[in-house]
Amino acid sequence: MTQRNPLPQARRRHRRAQVVALCLLACPLAHAAGVKVEIRGVDEELRANVLAYLSFERYKKGGADLNADTVERLHNRVEREVQSALRPFGYYEPQVESSVSDLGHGDWRITININPGKPVLVANIDVRVDGPGESDPLFQRILQHLPLHDGDRLSHAAYESIKTDLQRTAATYGYLDARLIRNELVVDPPNHKANIALELDTGERYYFGATGIRQDVVSEALVRRYLRYHEGEPFDLTQVLRTQFALDDSQYFSNLEVLPGDPDRSTHIVPVSIRADPSRRHRYSFGAGYATDTGPRGTFGFEDRRLNTRGHSFSVEVQAAQVTKYRLQSRYNVPIGDPAVEKLTLGGSVEQRQLADVTTHTLSVGPSVTEVTGSWQHVWLLSAMRTTSDLPLGAELLPGAHTDRLLVPGVDLASVPKGFLGEALFEHPFFAELRGSHSSLGSDSNFIQLHLQAERVFRLGRKWHLLLRDELGASLVSGFSQLPTVFRFFAGGDNSVRGFAYNDLSPIEAVCTQDPTTKQFLRNPNGSCKSIAGYIKVGGKDVITGTVEVIRDLPNNLGIASFFDYGNAFDRFGTRLQYSVGVGLRVRLPVLTLGIDIAEPLTEPCSPPTATGGTFCPKRSPRLHINFSPKL
Repeated sequence: MTQRNPLPQARRRHRRAQVVALCLLACPLAHAAGVKVEIRGVDEELRANVLAYLSFERYKKGGADLNADTVERLHNRVEREVQSALRPFGYYEPQVESSVSDLGHGDWRITININPGKPVLVANIDVRVDGPGESDPLFQRILQHLPLHDGDRLSHAAYESIKTDLQRTAATYGYLDARLIRNELVVDPPNHKANIALELDTGERYYFGATGIRQDVVSEALVRRYLRYHEGEPFDLTQVLRTQFALDDSQYFSNLEVLPGDPDRSTHIVPVSIRADPSRRHRYSFGAGYATDTGPRGTFGFEDRRLNTRGHSFSVEVQAAQVTKYRLQSRYNVPIGDPAVEKLTLGGSVEQRQLADVTTHTLSVGPSVTEVTGSWQHVWLLSAMRTTSDLPLGAELLPGAHTDRLLVPGVDLASVPKGFLGEALFEHPFFAELRGSHSSLGSDSNFIQLHLQAERVFRLGRKWHLLLRDELGASLVSGFSQLPTVFRFFAGGDNSVRGFAYNDLSPIEAVCTQDPTTKQFLRNPNGSCKSIAGYIKVGGKDVITGTVEVIRDLPNNLGIASFFDYGNAFDRFGTRLQYSVGVGLRVRLPVLTLGIDIAEPLTEPCSPPTATGGTFCPKRSPRLHINFSPKL
């Protein structure tokens, strides 16, 4: 192996000794190590590994003092450390030239020029699986997607990963007697070639035995419905772990252990034991926050996690905010089917909301059934509702308070990740709601409504992300006035079209002029306004919104974003959309991301002419948005 340095060893030592001696004379006082390491001639992957091997780099991170003897000793290690760093990547004969420069004041620059040389290539790789598991798709998938092939540059990491994958797959999926009967990596550096031979004998596969359960929290029958495996099935450690996660998420237990027992080598059976203590039955929660949409807000919650041994639970939550004046919601949950993901819920809520210029008071109660099929969660629901929309007395259409009594069946459909176990999700890549009501059900309104939301994040590079978000809502209703305000759409706000206030984008309704003497609103015989004093936002039957956002990661869990938003709420498709652009800062916290955005509207929605004949187009200015999100 050829290794070069710019000077013979003795001359290099003599020259460095003179430099170090001069430095010590000029800087007699101790000075903390300042080491700058420059590595040339290799790509970033190799450079990173060389730095990991260099003693100079470790001294630099440790902040130790450097004296003449230390610099000499560390420099003598450079060649062999570089060689050790390059071997895992197939470079066995690198040429290394290194030098030390005195920068003054006890600081040093180490320059390392590397010519990695000709790499060692894989001449032949032979990976086999023998025994009863030879044709198992688990092993075949590994054999069909090997990270090394004939002619590839040798990679020790890839070689080790093949061994690890074979052994881990065997241990995880029940081949507990598996062993490597061949494990050979033969390297011939002069000829720049290597031969690899790996052979795994799987042995017999093991199966799940009986599951013993020790707990007195809920009925044993309910616990067994949480199991992700069945007795007699091939042993699969991932299903044991999924059972642990499912039981953890049930919130019935603490100190939970789901452990495979000692395998029976004669019967090839693995028993499983479950042991758990009861969790705290009652849970109280308090929360406070702020967002530019809601203003200050607060939440109080209470939950009884175990009403009985059948696993029934009850919760109640109270919320108050600037937009949602109050909301009281309660749920009674009954686990059904697979209790990790399926349940029957009896729910009820009372709330007052401010939707743009309309105040709503809504009481609803009804059952829902939650199920999961594959990668989709669907919730079937039926709500009996009494909702009152309170408009100004001068409104042209349905002035004052107007109450609707509705029976609303519906279904929600949401995408969930593979292996979903009922854990709380902050977002869904796709979410759809279908609602409807008809007079034949005793409702005061006839309508059907579809609301779709989709979101996707694409990775553009190591530090770049593209976020796309879209929303589409459409209502089929015989007369718009029949659509209760709680089912109307609005746009604008932190999670909609930024640059516009919360619910600021909406169809408008005229407000009649009031006679200053009689205080009566001036109307025509058919109820329309004789003259119009202004307009109020009342929501639309359709909506379109979307976002295109590019995020750049920064150090310290920060990021910057630039975005383009569009959308509007309207009563007929073809209505002009509103647009905005902006920039923002992302602060990544442990479980969510804080977004601080400044958005500038590109358009200015105008109201129709008023009684004076003027058209009001409010002047828009940049708007601050603060919100919390689980994304990015």
